[in-house]
Amino acid sequence: MLHSSQKRLRTGEFVPLIAILMSLVALSVDAMLPALPEIGRDLGAQHRNEAQFVITALFVGLSFGQLLFGPLSDRIGRRPAIIIGLLIFMIGCVVSLFASSFEVMITGRILQGVGAASPRIVTMALVRDQFSGQQMARIMSFSMAIFILVPAIAPLLGQTILLLGDWRLIFATFLTLAVIVFVWFFLRQPETLAVENRLSLAPRAVIHSVGIVLRTRQALGYALATGFIFAPFVAYLSTAQQIFQEAYDTGKFFPAYFGSLALAIGFGSLINDRLLRAWRMHQISKISTLAVAVVSFAAFAGFVTFDSLPPLWLFTGYLGVLFFLMGTIFGNLSALTMEPLGYVAGIGAALTSAMATLVSVVLGGIVGQFFDGTVNFLACAFALFGIATLTAMWWGTRPDSRHRE
Repeated sequence: MLHSSQKRLRTGEFVPLIAILMSLVALSVDAMLPALPEIGRDLGAQHRNEAQFVITALFVGLSFGQLLFGPLSDRIGRRPAIIIGLLIFMIGCVVSLFASSFEVMITGRILQGVGAASPRIVTMALVRDQFSGQQMARIMSFSMAIFILVPAIAPLLGQTILLLGDWRLIFATFLTLAVIVFVWFFLRQPETLAVENRLSLAPRAVIHSVGIVLRTRQALGYALATGFIFAPFVAYLSTAQQIFQEAYDTGKFFPAYFGSLALAIGFGSLINDRLLRAWRMHQISKISTLAVAVVSFAAFAGFVTFDSLPPLWLFTGYLGVLFFLMGTIFGNLSALTMEPLGYVAGIGAALTSAMATLVSVVLGGIVGQFFDGTVNFLACAFALFGIATLTAMWWGTRPDSRHRE
């Protein structure tokens, strides 16, 4: 709970603030996409698919950073943890800005991931400190609707920066935005974790908290579900530039295609807010995930008739439907994962998010390497991981799980 002397931020300010904090990850991924070929060429990448590691390296740092900042925020508070993370993110931006080799670039990207993990993961605990249940899901959906504007415009931002300078200017832009958000957060956001509710980082206390999380089947089940459904999305993010600019030869129109598809996720998030007034979170998630699997199996079968490279309008239409459905899934899965972990929100968010990120990065990274100039690999991945997601959700909601919805 908030300290008695501090007031909760108005929803109209709190939602955009946490949305922007969460969006540092999306911005750090999507604005880089138009620059991947140039970065790979300038820094000596040996194969065209190696440039994908500029994307996946950030997710690797993100997964480990979440394990660090979740427990830390339970001990020192949400504000200090986010402030430290933003500082590490800035250092990573500086390293990448002045990178002279591909290895140094990857190091900077990992640091950016570690730093971005703090605002990404601790904001979930920040929300959980103040809200629960359907209200928490609605806050997450509103945040996702704003958050999704970033991937909608980020590739265009990256493309515009490349017209004005080179890829190093993109990292200078990241650094500038991080400073602005740092100042906003530092001046406006009160601490939400009272001193008396903070947990010890002594090994015994940490092990106890970890045990609570690991014994909560709903949290584990929905964390795995998040990892599975996000895995093919990571593959899409890693290969989007190659798909649109190499396979479909869209050239400088790539940001327009990518951005318009990202808006489909935002629209899905807005519709999810309305659906939550009549349906439960797990019902919406299961129906939408089933639809993802069915649509993707149909697309996989249909794409074969076009030698695995369907017309651009058909492929983007498929992705538009798919991403709309994803917009009704992401916020609900996050809320369902955190719902039973209120007492250990920091370490709970850390463990479950790290698990989901690691699963999605490893599996999504593998899927991305199957890119061969066609798109059937992507439809196949969404279909198979849709089934895996449903299985994880079923396991997480078995009668002996701690389902509190």
